[in-house]
Amino acid sequence: MIEPSPLLARPGAVEGGGADSLVASHYGDPFREQRVLAEGKAVVDLSHRGVVTVAGPDRLSWLNTLSSQLLLGLRPGQSSETLLLTVQGRIEYSIHIVDDGTTAWLVTEGGEAAPLAAWLERMKFMLRVEVADATGEWAVLGATRALPELGHDVLVWEDPWPAVGAGGYAYSTVEAGAHPGRERPWFEYLVPRGALDTTVARTGLALAGSSAAEALRIAAWRPRPGFETDEKTIPHELDLMRTAVHLAKGCYKGQETVARVHNLGHPPRRLTFLHLDGSQHTLPVAGSPVLSEGRTVGRVTSVGHHYEMGPIALAVLKRSVDASADLLVQDGDELYAAAQEVIVAPDAGQVVGRATGFLRAPR
Repeated sequence: MIEPSPLLARPGAVEGGGADSLVASHYGDPFREQRVLAEGKAVVDLSHRGVVTVAGPDRLSWLNTLSSQLLLGLRPGQSSETLLLTVQGRIEYSIHIVDDGTTAWLVTEGGEAAPLAAWLERMKFMLRVEVADATGEWAVLGATRALPELGHDVLVWEDPWPAVGAGGYAYSTVEAGAHPGRERPWFEYLVPRGALDTTVARTGLALAGSSAAEALRIAAWRPRPGFETDEKTIPHELDLMRTAVHLAKGCYKGQETVARVHNLGHPPRRLTFLHLDGSQHTLPVAGSPVLSEGRTVGRVTSVGHHYEMGPIALAVLKRSVDASADLLVQDGDELYAAAQEVIVAPDAGQVVGRATGFLRAPR
């Protein structure tokens, strides 16, 4: 079980809720924290994330056979993202992975670490791998830039989003160079949990809360497991084919669905970005239905208040929803006007998708 972060003892700290409990939502000034985080002048406490380690000489070839990404030849310090899927191609686990030459480090949502480690343990068979849930010993710090202040021996995962990796495929409606994710580089540092407070002090940077990181994530169109995903989610719907799936690798569970939907070019749902009417000075909650002409056509998955754009959200809609339709978000008796900015196009695979041989190198 993850303990509440010691950084909650900082002055002004207000604990987050839901998946972001146990860390601070903010430290008293959310918009300032968001701005300094975007400027690379702050770090975010992500110690509520889970950490699973896989050691042993067979670790990368083994993980490669289980997951959606090509992990063979992953170099020490190189970052990648991969998915564990059901037989039907639905997302079970979303994993940030970085290898140090002897151990693969898997960063997950906090509640996923223990079940992921248990599932991997059952899949070992006779292979030379050792799996451990290391959440109790290791914590995560987030930043929008590399942190040389921590030295060169600290392990870091660099988010490949939104670059289209080798074997990947873009389902969004914008070219990679114009993608808003370019404005939000993201790094997750693995630090000893007992040294979390002193590690933050070593950076010399301010602390920003999880709500600041969330607002920047939403603005970058970056899906988050447990928020944009549900029990039916397939990678195509969230544009995760660009960073988490390799279309030319060997077999893995769920591959047939991934290939079939990709070849048809019609994922059943699509991720979209919403600009929300801010005149009510409140925000709808995640899970609120999205309406078009009085019909429910999807749900809000993440909501934030951006320091420049105001109220924003991500939503998952039916593929058939007109990309130019006026939408409303309903939260109880409140209705919020919502303007769409299309992320995954209704005919994504046929219209805007493209494969590439580009591979993002570690910094």
